[in-house]
Amino acid sequence: MKTKAAHTLIRKFTINPFLMMPILLSLAITGCEFKGSDQSDFDMEQSETTPLPAVDEAKFICAGGTEGTEILEAEMRSALSGSGSEYDFSYEIERADGRKFTFNYGESTPETEYESASTSKMVTGIVILRLVQKGILQLSDKPQMYLPEWPVTPESPLYNMTLEHLLSFTSGLIEEPRCVNQGSAVFSECVVAIANLNLGNGEVPGDEFNYSGTHMQVAGLMAIRALGKKDWTEVFEEFKAETGLFPSGRYDLPSASNPRLAGGMHWTGAEYLSFLRALRADKILSKEMMALYILDRTASPVAIGNSPARSGIGEDWHYGLGYWHECKSEVFNCESGKRISSPGAYGAYPFWDREHDYVGMLSIQTNLGGFRYGTATLERLVTEKANAWAKCEKQ
Repeated sequence: MKTKAAHTLIRKFTINPFLMMPILLSLAITGCEFKGSDQSDFDMEQSETTPLPAVDEAKFICAGGTEGTEILEAEMRSALSGSGSEYDFSYEIERADGRKFTFNYGESTPETEYESASTSKMVTGIVILRLVQKGILQLSDKPQMYLPEWPVTPESPLYNMTLEHLLSFTSGLIEEPRCVNQGSAVFSECVVAIANLNLGNGEVPGDEFNYSGTHMQVAGLMAIRALGKKDWTEVFEEFKAETGLFPSGRYDLPSASNPRLAGGMHWTGAEYLSFLRALRADKILSKEMMALYILDRTASPVAIGNSPARSGIGEDWHYGLGYWHECKSEVFNCESGKRISSPGAYGAYPFWDREHDYVGMLSIQTNLGGFRYGTATLERLVTEKANAWAKCEKQ
Protein backbone atom coordinates (compact mmCIF):
# COMPACT_ATOMS: atom_id res chain seq x y z
CA MET A 1 0.00 0.00 0.00
CA LYS A 2 1.41 3.36 -0.97
CA THR A 3 1.96 5.80 1.85
CA LYS A 4 0.13 8.66 0.13
CA ALA A 5 -3.03 6.56 -0.34
CA ALA A 6 -3.06 5.45 3.28
CA HIS A 7 -2.59 9.02 4.46
CA THR A 8 -5.44 10.14 2.22
CA LEU A 9 -7.80 7.66 3.91
CA ILE A 10 -6.72 8.69 7.39
CA ARG A 11 -7.20 12.38 6.57
CA LYS A 12 -10.69 11.67 5.15
CA PHE A 13 -12.04 10.53 8.53
CA THR A 14 -11.42 12.33 11.81
CA ILE A 15 -11.24 9.11 13.81
CA ASN A 16 -8.78 7.87 16.44
CA PRO A 17 -5.92 6.45 14.31
CA PHE A 18 -5.33 3.65 16.79
CA LEU A 19 -8.90 2.46 16.26
CA MET A 20 -8.42 2.76 12.50
CA MET A 21 -5.25 0.65 12.34
CA PRO A 22 -7.04 -2.74 12.38
CA ILE A 23 -9.24 -1.54 9.53
CA LEU A 24 -6.32 -0.33 7.44
CA LEU A 25 -4.41 -3.53 8.15
CA SER A 26 -7.41 -5.61 7.17
CA LEU A 27 -7.78 -3.68 3.93
CA ALA A 28 -4.13 -4.20 3.11
CA ILE A 29 -4.29 -7.96 3.76
CA THR A 30 -7.48 -8.49 1.75
CA GLY A 31 -6.42 -6.45 -1.23
CA CYS A 32 -8.26 -3.45 0.19
CA GLU A 33 -11.68 -4.95 -0.23
CA PHE A 34 -14.38 -2.70 1.23
CA LYS A 35 -16.78 -5.07 2.93
CA GLY A 36 -20.34 -4.26 1.98
CA SER A 37 -19.27 -1.80 -0.72
CA ASP A 38 -19.88 -1.98 -4.45
CA GLN A 39 -16.18 -1.13 -4.90
CA SER A 40 -14.93 -4.46 -3.54
CA ASP A 41 -11.91 -4.60 -5.86
CA PHE A 42 -10.57 -1.14 -5.10
CA ASP A 43 -6.96 -1.09 -6.30
CA MET A 44 -4.68 0.95 -4.07
CA GLU A 45 -1.72 0.37 -6.40
CA GLN A 46 -2.82 3.04 -8.84
CA SER A 47 -0.80 5.92 -10.13
CA GLU A 48 -0.15 8.94 -7.94
CA THR A 49 -2.20 11.13 -10.30
CA THR A 50 -5.32 8.93 -10.40
CA PRO A 51 -7.97 10.26 -7.97
CA LEU A 52 -9.16 7.84 -5.31
CA PRO A 53 -12.75 6.58 -5.68
CA ALA A 54 -15.23 8.07 -3.22
CA VAL A 55 -15.63 6.00 -0.08
CA ASP A 56 -18.78 5.91 2.06
CA GLU A 57 -17.71 6.80 5.60
CA ALA A 58 -20.21 4.51 7.29
CA LYS A 59 -19.17 1.49 5.21
CA PHE A 60 -15.52 2.28 5.80
CA ILE A 61 -15.98 2.46 9.57
CA CYS A 62 -18.16 -0.64 9.67
CA ALA A 63 -15.51 -2.62 7.82
CA GLY A 64 -13.82 -2.75 11.21
CA GLY A 65 -16.63 -4.87 12.64
CA THR A 66 -17.12 -4.40 16.37
CA GLU A 67 -14.54 -1.61 16.44
CA GLY A 68 -16.52 0.29 13.81
CA THR A 69 -19.65 0.02 15.94
CA GLU A 70 -17.75 1.25 18.99
CA ILE A 71 -16.40 4.23 17.06
CA LEU A 72 -19.94 5.31 16.15
CA GLU A 73 -21.17 4.76 19.70
CA ALA A 74 -18.37 6.94 21.03
CA GLU A 75 -19.29 9.69 18.57
CA MET A 76 -22.99 9.51 19.50
CA ARG A 77 -22.10 9.62 23.19
CA SER A 78 -19.94 12.67 22.62
CA ALA A 79 -22.64 14.50 20.65
CA LEU A 80 -25.37 13.83 23.22
CA SER A 81 -23.22 14.65 26.23
CA GLY A 82 -22.36 17.97 24.60
CA SER A 83 -26.00 18.85 23.88
CA GLY A 84 -26.21 21.30 26.79
CA SER A 85 -29.79 20.16 27.44
CA GLU A 86 -31.49 21.79 30.41
CA TYR A 87 -33.65 18.67 30.72
CA ASP A 88 -32.56 15.20 31.77
CA PHE A 89 -33.14 12.55 29.11
CA SER A 90 -32.40 8.97 28.09
CA TYR A 91 -31.72 7.90 24.52
CA GLU A 92 -31.86 4.25 23.46
CA ILE A 93 -31.64 2.58 20.08
CA GLU A 94 -31.68 -1.09 19.19
CA ARG A 95 -30.71 -2.65 15.88
CA ALA A 96 -31.61 -5.90 14.12
CA ASP A 97 -28.87 -8.02 15.73
CA GLY A 98 -30.08 -7.03 19.22
CA ARG A 99 -27.23 -4.65 20.02
CA LYS A 100 -28.47 -1.70 22.07
CA PHE A 101 -26.94 1.73 22.58
CA THR A 102 -28.02 3.63 25.70
CA PHE A 103 -27.11 7.14 26.79
CA ASN A 104 -28.40 8.78 29.98
CA TYR A 105 -28.16 12.51 30.56
CA GLY A 106 -28.53 13.85 34.09
CA GLU A 107 -30.61 11.70 36.42
CA SER A 108 -32.71 10.05 33.72
CA THR A 109 -32.54 6.32 33.00
CA PRO A 110 -34.64 4.00 30.79
CA GLU A 111 -36.55 3.07 33.96
CA THR A 112 -37.54 6.67 34.73
CA GLU A 113 -41.29 7.23 34.46
CA TYR A 114 -42.50 9.99 32.16
CA GLU A 115 -45.78 11.53 31.04
CA SER A 116 -46.53 10.49 27.50
CA ALA A 117 -48.14 13.47 25.77
CA SER A 118 -48.76 12.35 22.17
CA THR A 119 -46.44 9.34 22.33
CA SER A 120 -49.54 7.48 23.55
CA LYS A 121 -51.16 7.85 20.11
CA MET A 122 -49.12 5.02 18.62
CA VAL A 123 -49.93 2.77 21.58
CA THR A 124 -53.67 3.53 21.44
CA GLY A 125 -53.69 2.89 17.70
CA ILE A 126 -52.07 -0.52 18.13
CA VAL A 127 -54.39 -1.54 21.00
CA ILE A 128 -57.41 -0.82 18.79
CA LEU A 129 -55.92 -2.43 15.68
CA ARG A 130 -55.41 -5.67 17.58
CA LEU A 131 -59.19 -5.68 18.06
CA VAL A 132 -59.57 -5.22 14.31
CA GLN A 133 -57.15 -8.11 13.81
CA LYS A 134 -59.36 -10.30 16.02
CA GLY A 135 -62.50 -9.31 14.09
CA ILE A 136 -64.01 -7.52 17.10
CA LEU A 137 -63.91 -4.22 15.19
CA GLN A 138 -63.60 -3.30 11.54
CA LEU A 139 -61.88 -0.22 10.10
CA SER A 140 -65.13 0.48 8.23
CA ASP A 141 -67.21 0.51 11.45
CA LYS A 142 -69.04 3.74 12.34
CA PRO A 143 -69.48 5.13 15.87
CA GLN A 144 -73.27 4.73 15.81
CA MET A 145 -72.83 0.96 15.49
CA TYR A 146 -71.59 0.83 19.11
CA LEU A 147 -72.75 4.09 20.67
CA PRO A 148 -76.56 4.39 20.92
CA GLU A 149 -76.10 7.86 22.41
CA TRP A 150 -74.14 9.06 19.34
CA PRO A 151 -75.93 12.30 18.32
CA VAL A 152 -74.83 12.51 14.66
CA THR A 153 -77.77 11.95 12.32
CA PRO A 154 -77.72 10.74 8.68
CA GLU A 155 -78.23 14.32 7.48
CA SER A 156 -74.76 15.29 8.72
CA PRO A 157 -71.63 14.57 6.66
CA LEU A 158 -70.03 13.40 9.92
CA TYR A 159 -72.45 10.45 9.95
CA ASN A 160 -70.15 8.64 7.50
CA MET A 161 -67.00 8.76 9.63
CA THR A 162 -65.41 5.36 10.24
CA LEU A 163 -62.86 3.89 12.62
CA GLU A 164 -60.27 4.34 9.88
CA HIS A 165 -61.06 8.06 9.72
CA LEU A 166 -60.79 8.31 13.50
CA LEU A 167 -57.40 6.58 13.73
CA SER A 168 -56.00 8.56 10.80
CA PHE A 169 -57.28 11.88 12.19
CA THR A 170 -59.39 12.56 9.11
CA SER A 171 -62.79 12.13 10.81
CA GLY A 172 -63.75 15.80 10.66
CA LEU A 173 -63.79 16.15 14.47
CA ILE A 174 -61.73 19.32 14.80
CA GLU A 175 -63.00 21.14 17.88
CA GLU A 176 -62.07 19.72 21.28
CA PRO A 177 -64.33 20.28 24.32
CA ARG A 178 -62.88 21.10 27.74
CA CYS A 179 -64.01 17.80 29.19
CA VAL A 180 -61.18 15.98 27.38
CA ASN A 181 -58.80 17.60 29.89
CA GLN A 182 -61.02 17.37 32.98
CA GLY A 183 -60.36 14.46 35.29
CA SER A 184 -63.83 14.60 36.81
CA ALA A 185 -65.61 14.33 33.44
CA VAL A 186 -67.38 11.13 32.43
CA PHE A 187 -65.59 9.53 29.47
CA SER A 188 -68.69 8.51 27.51
CA GLU A 189 -70.41 11.84 28.09
CA CYS A 190 -67.33 13.66 26.87
CA VAL A 191 -67.39 11.63 23.65
CA VAL A 192 -70.96 12.80 23.06
CA ALA A 193 -69.80 16.37 23.77
CA ILE A 194 -67.13 15.97 21.09
CA ALA A 195 -69.81 15.04 18.56
CA ASN A 196 -72.14 17.86 19.56
CA LEU A 197 -69.37 20.46 19.41
CA ASN A 198 -68.49 19.45 15.86
CA LEU A 199 -72.00 19.09 14.44
CA GLY A 200 -72.56 21.50 11.58
CA ASN A 201 -68.85 22.19 11.02
CA GLY A 202 -69.19 21.24 7.34
CA GLU A 203 -66.29 18.76 7.47
CA VAL A 204 -66.46 15.65 5.32
CA PRO A 205 -64.70 12.59 6.79
CA GLY A 206 -61.68 11.60 4.74
CA ASP A 207 -61.14 15.04 3.20
CA GLU A 208 -58.67 16.62 5.61
CA PHE A 209 -56.17 15.61 8.29
CA ASN A 210 -56.33 17.53 11.56
CA TYR A 211 -54.17 16.65 14.55
CA SER A 212 -56.42 16.53 17.59
CA GLY A 213 -57.20 14.40 20.63
CA THR A 214 -60.87 14.11 19.72
CA HIS A 215 -60.58 11.27 17.19
CA MET A 216 -59.08 8.72 19.57
CA GLN A 217 -61.59 9.41 22.35
CA VAL A 218 -64.38 8.30 20.03
CA ALA A 219 -62.39 5.32 18.72
CA GLY A 220 -61.62 4.30 22.29
CA LEU A 221 -65.25 4.30 23.34
CA MET A 222 -66.06 2.15 20.31
CA ALA A 223 -63.41 -0.33 21.51
CA ILE A 224 -64.75 -0.31 25.09
CA ARG A 225 -68.28 -1.04 23.91
CA ALA A 226 -67.22 -3.66 21.33
CA LEU A 227 -65.32 -5.57 24.02
CA GLY A 228 -68.02 -5.11 26.63
CA LYS A 229 -65.57 -3.52 29.04
CA LYS A 230 -66.27 -0.97 31.76
CA ASP A 231 -63.60 1.55 30.71
CA TRP A 232 -60.36 2.03 28.80
CA THR A 233 -58.28 0.76 31.72
CA GLU A 234 -59.88 -2.66 31.30
CA VAL A 235 -59.17 -2.58 27.55
CA PHE A 236 -55.53 -1.71 28.16
CA GLU A 237 -55.14 -4.29 30.92
CA GLU A 238 -56.30 -6.98 28.50
CA PHE A 239 -53.72 -5.78 25.95
CA LYS A 240 -50.99 -5.87 28.62
CA ALA A 241 -51.95 -9.38 29.72
CA GLU A 242 -51.88 -10.68 26.14
CA THR A 243 -48.59 -9.05 25.13
CA GLY A 244 -46.61 -8.60 28.35
CA LEU A 245 -45.92 -5.01 27.30
CA PHE A 246 -46.04 -1.83 29.43
CA PRO A 247 -46.15 -3.71 32.75
CA SER A 248 -46.23 -0.44 34.72
CA GLY A 249 -47.75 1.67 31.93
CA ARG A 250 -51.14 3.25 32.43
CA TYR A 251 -53.58 5.80 31.03
CA ASP A 252 -54.29 8.10 33.96
CA LEU A 253 -54.18 11.68 32.67
CA PRO A 254 -56.19 13.72 33.43
CA SER A 255 -57.63 10.73 35.34
CA ALA A 256 -57.94 6.96 35.00
CA SER A 257 -61.71 7.31 34.56
CA ASN A 258 -61.39 9.96 31.83
CA PRO A 259 -58.00 9.39 30.17
CA ARG A 260 -56.75 11.23 27.10
CA LEU A 261 -56.14 8.31 24.77
CA ALA A 262 -54.14 10.57 22.48
CA GLY A 263 -51.90 11.88 25.24
CA GLY A 264 -52.59 10.60 28.74
CA MET A 265 -50.20 7.73 29.51
CA HIS A 266 -47.34 7.18 31.94
CA TRP A 267 -44.55 4.86 30.73
CA THR A 268 -40.82 4.23 31.06
CA GLY A 269 -38.45 4.44 28.11
CA ALA A 270 -37.52 0.78 28.54
CA GLU A 271 -41.19 -0.20 28.29
CA TYR A 272 -41.73 1.85 25.17
CA LEU A 273 -38.61 0.46 23.51
CA SER A 274 -39.87 -3.06 24.22
CA PHE A 275 -43.16 -2.11 22.56
CA LEU A 276 -41.32 -0.85 19.46
CA ARG A 277 -39.16 -3.99 19.40
CA ALA A 278 -42.26 -6.19 19.46
CA LEU A 279 -43.93 -4.11 16.75
CA ARG A 280 -40.85 -4.39 14.53
CA ALA A 281 -40.72 -8.17 15.07
CA ASP A 282 -44.40 -8.69 14.07
CA LYS A 283 -45.21 -9.88 17.60
CA ILE A 284 -48.12 -7.46 18.11
CA LEU A 285 -49.70 -7.29 14.69
CA SER A 286 -49.85 -10.06 12.10
CA LYS A 287 -47.97 -9.56 8.85
CA GLU A 288 -51.30 -9.03 7.10
CA MET A 289 -52.38 -6.36 9.58
CA MET A 290 -48.92 -4.78 9.44
CA ALA A 291 -49.34 -4.36 5.69
CA LEU A 292 -52.49 -2.32 6.38
CA TYR A 293 -50.94 -0.51 9.31
CA ILE A 294 -47.98 0.85 7.39
CA LEU A 295 -50.05 2.57 4.68
CA ASP A 296 -50.05 6.36 4.30
CA ARG A 297 -53.60 7.42 5.18
CA THR A 298 -53.20 11.11 4.30
CA ALA A 299 -51.79 10.93 0.79
CA SER A 300 -53.32 13.15 -1.90
CA PRO A 301 -56.15 14.08 -2.29
CA VAL A 302 -56.35 14.30 1.53
CA ALA A 303 -55.56 17.87 2.61
CA ILE A 304 -53.25 18.55 5.56
CA GLY A 305 -54.86 20.91 8.06
CA ASN A 306 -53.53 21.28 11.60
CA SER A 307 -50.09 19.64 11.70
CA PRO A 308 -47.47 20.18 14.43
CA ALA A 309 -44.83 18.86 12.05
CA ARG A 310 -45.56 21.73 9.69
CA SER A 311 -46.03 24.41 12.33
CA GLY A 312 -43.30 23.15 14.65
CA ILE A 313 -40.43 22.13 12.39
CA GLY A 314 -41.54 23.18 8.89
CA GLU A 315 -41.74 19.65 7.52
CA ASP A 316 -44.64 18.01 5.70
CA TRP A 317 -45.16 14.70 7.46
CA HIS A 318 -48.06 12.41 6.61
CA TYR A 319 -50.09 10.21 8.96
CA GLY A 320 -50.96 6.55 9.33
CA LEU A 321 -53.18 4.92 11.95
CA GLY A 322 -51.94 6.67 15.08
CA TYR A 323 -48.44 7.60 13.96
CA TRP A 324 -46.48 9.87 11.61
CA HIS A 325 -44.80 9.10 8.30
CA GLU A 326 -41.76 11.37 8.56
CA CYS A 327 -40.44 13.46 5.68
CA LYS A 328 -37.66 16.04 6.06
CA SER A 329 -39.09 18.33 3.42
CA GLU A 330 -41.45 21.31 3.16
CA VAL A 331 -43.51 19.27 0.70
CA PHE A 332 -44.07 15.53 1.18
CA ASN A 333 -41.82 13.95 -1.42
CA CYS A 334 -40.76 10.89 0.57
CA GLU A 335 -41.54 7.21 0.40
CA SER A 336 -44.03 6.59 3.19
CA GLY A 337 -43.17 4.09 5.89
CA LYS A 338 -39.40 4.56 5.86
CA ARG A 339 -39.43 6.17 9.29
CA ILE A 340 -42.51 6.24 11.47
CA SER A 341 -42.88 7.89 14.86
CA SER A 342 -45.17 9.33 17.52
CA PRO A 343 -43.42 12.31 19.16
CA GLY A 344 -45.01 14.15 22.06
CA ALA A 345 -45.40 17.75 23.15
CA TYR A 346 -42.98 17.19 26.06
CA GLY A 347 -40.19 16.19 23.67
CA ALA A 348 -40.32 12.40 24.00
CA TYR A 349 -39.74 10.69 20.68
CA PRO A 350 -40.41 7.00 19.90
CA PHE A 351 -39.52 5.95 16.36
CA TRP A 352 -39.04 2.98 14.08
CA ASP A 353 -36.57 3.58 11.27
CA ARG A 354 -37.69 0.94 8.82
CA GLU A 355 -35.20 2.01 6.16
CA HIS A 356 -32.19 1.36 8.42
CA ASP A 357 -33.93 -1.35 10.45
CA TYR A 358 -33.73 -0.12 14.04
CA VAL A 359 -36.00 1.27 16.73
CA GLY A 360 -35.34 4.09 19.16
CA MET A 361 -36.71 5.99 22.12
CA LEU A 362 -35.81 9.44 23.40
CA SER A 363 -37.35 9.79 26.87
CA ILE A 364 -37.61 13.35 28.12
CA GLN A 365 -40.14 15.68 29.72
CA THR A 366 -39.74 19.32 28.77
CA ASN A 367 -42.26 22.09 29.24
CA LEU A 368 -45.32 21.86 27.01
CA GLY A 369 -44.27 22.59 23.43
CA GLY A 370 -41.07 20.53 23.43
CA PHE A 371 -41.94 18.60 20.26
CA ARG A 372 -39.36 20.52 18.26
CA TYR A 373 -36.66 20.24 20.92
CA GLY A 374 -36.81 16.47 21.30
CA THR A 375 -37.51 15.51 17.71
CA ALA A 376 -35.68 18.06 15.60
CA THR A 377 -32.89 19.09 17.98
CA LEU A 378 -31.71 16.40 20.39
CA GLU A 379 -32.35 13.29 18.32
CA ARG A 380 -30.98 14.83 15.15
CA LEU A 381 -27.64 15.39 16.82
CA VAL A 382 -27.03 11.69 16.21
CA THR A 383 -29.43 10.60 13.46
CA GLU A 384 -26.83 10.02 10.77
CA LYS A 385 -24.47 8.24 13.16
CA ALA A 386 -27.35 6.08 14.41
CA ASN A 387 -28.31 5.18 10.84
CA ALA A 388 -24.72 4.07 10.16
CA TRP A 389 -24.57 2.21 13.49
CA ALA A 390 -27.72 0.28 12.63
CA LYS A 391 -26.18 -0.90 9.37
CA CYS A 392 -22.84 -1.96 10.88
CA GLU A 393 -24.04 -5.45 11.73
CA LYS A 394 -24.94 -6.04 8.10
CA GLN A 395 -21.61 -4.99 6.62
